[in-house]
Amino acid sequence: MPEGDTVWRTARRMHRALAGRLLTVSDLRVPRLATTDLTGRTVLDVTPRGKHLLTRIEGGLTLHSHLRMDGAWHVYEAGERWRGGPGHQVRAVLGTSAYTAVGYRLPVLDLLRTVDEPSVVGHLGPDLLGPDWDFEEAVRRVCADPARPLGEALLDQRNLAGVGNVYKCELAFMARVTPWLPVGELPPGVPERLIATAHRLLEANKDRSDRRTVTAARPDRRLYVYGRRNQPCYRCGTTIRWDDRDERVSYWCPGCQTGPGPGTAG
Repeated sequence: MPEGDTVWRTARRMHRALAGRLLTVSDLRVPRLATTDLTGRTVLDVTPRGKHLLTRIEGGLTLHSHLRMDGAWHVYEAGERWRGGPGHQVRAVLGTSAYTAVGYRLPVLDLLRTVDEPSVVGHLGPDLLGPDWDFEEAVRRVCADPARPLGEALLDQRNLAGVGNVYKCELAFMARVTPWLPVGELPPGVPERLIATAHRLLEANKDRSDRRTVTAARPDRRLYVYGRRNQPCYRCGTTIRWDDRDERVSYWCPGCQTGPGPGTAG
């Protein structure tokens, strides 16, 4: 599932291509929107909210999309060949005279009134990359259920919006605890440092596609544990382990991280 920094970059790319321009192509390929025609309307802005994308359109309308596991928006110049996947995976096309935004494999695509946006994003917690980021509120929400495993608390977008599975694994490593450690068992001050680190990392990575959490100046080292199954830990040399009992695979270093393992939390 794309992380908040990926969604932020997608929104910026779409905003630069579409905002302030008249739609000359509108093709929404989901049954409930198949007859909707947005041509002749101006795109006002494209705004990220956590992992949600809000494309606001003249006339008080918002096209709401969510990428979930493998959805994507690609932007092409006029006449450029589309390369995001086969045609049957296209769910939305928004085109102007200069650019075309194509949404592939979008599991969520809704058209709603802009004033009704809270119905789809109002449940989200503080947005790590939003202008209204609230550190104290994010800490309060994450710590509200002391028995909840840390990984679950971080992934819950109602606590803070923008953390995905990559950051879940990396943040737990940087805090030196496993993702299954109950939040209430974190040492004093760790929840605050962890959430401050989450904000810092997403801010640092929002402008680059090669996401990094490793601070050492080595181009071959980008992430501490995520995706590094059976490789040695950069800190202690212990073999990185993984667990795939759900769709969000967890990676951790048993040498550096203390706490329960998978299936033992709670």
